Amino acid sequence: MTFEDGDMSSFGPELPAMFDGMKLAAVAAVLYVIIRCLNLNSTTAPPQVTSLDTPLSRYLLKSCPMLTKEYVPPLLWGKSGHLQTILYAKMGRVDTPTPCGVRKYLQMHDGATATFDLFEALGDHRTGDDVTMVICPGIGNHSEKNYIRTFVDHSQRQGYRCAVLNHLGALPDVELTSPRMFTYGCTWEYAAMVGSVKRAFPQTLLVAVGFSLGGNIVCKFLGENRQNQNQVLCCVSVCQGYCALRAQETFLQWDQCRRLYNLVLADRMKKLILSHSRSFLDMDSSRIGDADLSRLHAATSVAQIDDSIMRKFHGYSSVTEYYEEESCVHCIQNISVPVLLINSSDDPLVHHSLLAIPRALAGKMPNVIFALTHHGGHMGFFEGSVLFPHPLTWMDKAIVEYADAICHRVSRPVPERLPGVHRHSGTHAPL
Repeated sequence: MTFEDGDMSSFGPELPAMFDGMKLAAVAAVLYVIIRCLNLNSTTAPPQVTSLDTPLSRYLLKSCPMLTKEYVPPLLWGKSGHLQTILYAKMGRVDTPTPCGVRKYLQMHDGATATFDLFEALGDHRTGDDVTMVICPGIGNHSEKNYIRTFVDHSQRQGYRCAVLNHLGALPDVELTSPRMFTYGCTWEYAAMVGSVKRAFPQTLLVAVGFSLGGNIVCKFLGENRQNQNQVLCCVSVCQGYCALRAQETFLQWDQCRRLYNLVLADRMKKLILSHSRSFLDMDSSRIGDADLSRLHAATSVAQIDDSIMRKFHGYSSVTEYYEEESCVHCIQNISVPVLLINSSDDPLVHHSLLAIPRALAGKMPNVIFALTHHGGHMGFFEGSVLFPHPLTWMDKAIVEYADAICHRVSRPVPERLPGVHRHSGTHAPL
């Protein structure tokens, strides 16, 4: 079959139009992918708040507009939980301040040297009270991380003293003095910091704040012994997973790229542990040997690292036992002071099934509020108009606003004070 010249010429007008259509289709496909990846069609909304209808919750929701008004992330990228998480991981915050603090060293019972940084308030608190934020950072983090520095600076300016735990083994210029590092739920160092603050400032009231892994440690510390709640006004936990065993099971899944995040976190943990390898090998009481470090080199997941190294610091017989014993899910219900639990529904590290834990707690405990933002990623919560984020995040402002509300409630005349807290007495009445 052949085409005459006239037949070929009949395609002339259609060919350019055909190519134009293909270009438009390609552009449309690219735009569709961008819109889906950036989640641009997602609408902004206030956090979804779960709580019992009590005088305390009504007061807090009225006093904390951050929990009830719309959270607006940067327009072009802020609706992507992945980009929020990646930006937090890469730079922490923008225009980071440099708060001036004093490093404190504490000798632990097993020979470990715990450290924390103490930052004095940059003015009086609005209530006139002496209030200290006792802060536990995320995995492998310390007071020099940008997101911690930003939060500390904001808190100082609102009249809060801040004490920030440096996770054991996290600071590059502080050597280990015992053959162990921080773990997922060991509360020893946090307890030592809180005790030191109480001794140095007997009249201070405490606001316990934990980020990610730090949220698990803070809640576990308060729940494992009711005496730990003495002088504590309230607790705020941000972006924790509540149950390590269930979290690690979801961390092996590929949806939301969790397996990829798992690989990245494992690589970071591997480098941090290996930077202290001589300490583990040279100390007589060490449970870590050459064979364990060899397995560490081959590890491609956090669970494998926990099994080969982390569980052995405290002598757990299995990684399952390690996860069960070090998760706050088993004791968080013992906390009687007000608790604010914050998570993001687009957090790629915390599977949505884990959010049933804080939702159930808030549905049955009168002192617990669970706030779930629609956007924010893992520890992002950036705010901004179009492209560039603000230095302060929604998270920074929400925590301080909640703490302020609690402080104001406690500082009112006796009949109106917050149930569960007695000023300066260090005791708690039942809610």
